[in-house]
Amino acid sequence: MPTDSTPRKRPEDWLSAAEPEKTRGRFKVFLGYAPGVGKTFSMLSEGIRRRQRGEDVVIGVIETHGRKGTAELASKLEHVPLREIDYKGTLFSEMDVDAILARKPQVVLIDELAHSNIASSRTTKRYEDVLILLDANIDVLSTINVQHVESLTPRIQSLTGVPVRETIPDWVLDRADEIVISDLTPEALVTRMRRGDIYPLDRTERALANFFRRGNLIALREMALHRVTRAVDRTLDDYVKRKQLGPQWSVTEKVAVFISASAQARDLIARGARLAEGLDGELYVLHVQSKSDDAPDRKRTLDASLQFATNLGAQIIHLTGKSIPSTTAAYVSEHRITQAIFGHSALHGLRKYLYIFALQRFMSEAPHVDLHIITHESS
Repeated sequence: MPTDSTPRKRPEDWLSAAEPEKTRGRFKVFLGYAPGVGKTFSMLSEGIRRRQRGEDVVIGVIETHGRKGTAELASKLEHVPLREIDYKGTLFSEMDVDAILARKPQVVLIDELAHSNIASSRTTKRYEDVLILLDANIDVLSTINVQHVESLTPRIQSLTGVPVRETIPDWVLDRADEIVISDLTPEALVTRMRRGDIYPLDRTERALANFFRRGNLIALREMALHRVTRAVDRTLDDYVKRKQLGPQWSVTEKVAVFISASAQARDLIARGARLAEGLDGELYVLHVQSKSDDAPDRKRTLDASLQFATNLGAQIIHLTGKSIPSTTAAYVSEHRITQAIFGHSALHGLRKYLYIFALQRFMSEAPHVDLHIITHESS
């Protein structure tokens, strides 16, 4: 038993002891849909708040683009000096990763995540520098615009007509512990443009007639919001699994198409793809394996259907189990599927009642899912 002279632990001491030791830095990304929406300003504001709370915060690299408000905020934080690199007789300034590692702050601010480093740098891309710092247990705050996300680049180039030269792989953004959207209505962004807050006034009208057209901004904003929704759903998915919560906890629509080795599978997949696109959701194609699928004709039909699904961007899931209703219901519950599509032939007699029984069992074990029955002619 402790004596009166034994130091008493404070509540925060107990909390600290209960928390696992942090071994890797946390990665927070400020995502925008266009230049000027406030990503860098938001990142700097958080850095200043964290420093005021007592954290050791530095700037690794910042791009003010001549914006006065951004420069004023950046002046309130310590800067790690940039590294000068001579490349073909010209001096370039790049973030000095080794200097940051030697300084070892708790938090570092790194602007423009998609930046390509000059040749002879330690790494090729800035996001690779970020990964090094995270592995060194340094928290990183960074910024990026949605057009630099690799999977979205072709669509955005087609939409805006503006080439995107610097990108990051999608998996880099997926590794972020937190993604925050720096949002601003297109109307407010255009107002900023006309005030000269983003680019010099002599460049404003040309920018408004090209990349900053209202239609472009609306589409880009929707893509950014969808990307953040995807990140939120991924975080929620981890939380649901950790807390063992119910399958009704979901943000993103998830459409699952259940197929067999039949000629009608392709039609079901196409319908599922249209539904997923209309809901701005994810598409899954599920098949419960059966011994009869080994027959050459059925195998060819199934392989062709799965290839068609892959071409549409679906995630292919192979399941095994004695009971098809229970196996499929378990999957949709665990992975929080929101829409399920089944095919239904014009069955008669016992087969009809067996189908209805199987469907009822599925519905009783996965009551949260919206069920779609697609009728087609029996072959």
